[in-house]
Amino acid sequence: MYPDSEILFPPRCIEQLGDLRGPKWQDLVCRISQLPRNHGEVLAFGLMMIRLGSCLTCDLDSYRASLGCCTCARRTVSGYKEDDTSLIEVYRNSLDEVLVFVQQKQPLSVALLIQEDLTTVPSTLPLT
Repeated sequence: MYPDSEILFPPRCIEQLGDLRGPKWQDLVCRISQLPRNHGEVLAFGLMMIRLGSCLTCDLDSYRASLGCCTCARRTVSGYKEDDTSLIEVYRNSLDEVLVFVQQKQPLSVALLIQEDLTTVPSTLPLT
């Protein structure tokens, strides 16, 4: 019905979010948009966006779905009331969750979808 709607935040929309906030956000989006889609940081960014945009409550008959995922994501990031530091902190919390999840023993079907080498995940992200 809506060809641009995927119900959960798609990684293809990440690069479209870079111009919505300040330089720290832009740097984060630029770096993450260059990573493979199965990288831990991309997964964490997706998790953050799914939670912020309430993707789990979206359905194909909703107004949000009619907008398309990228437009909905842009509205979500633009409408975030806190500053960029707070938004990046939400991302860092999602990244921590993903890293804990990835370190657990996963069924083969899940393990094959996750990039094995997460050594490129920076230990610190700019927050100030």
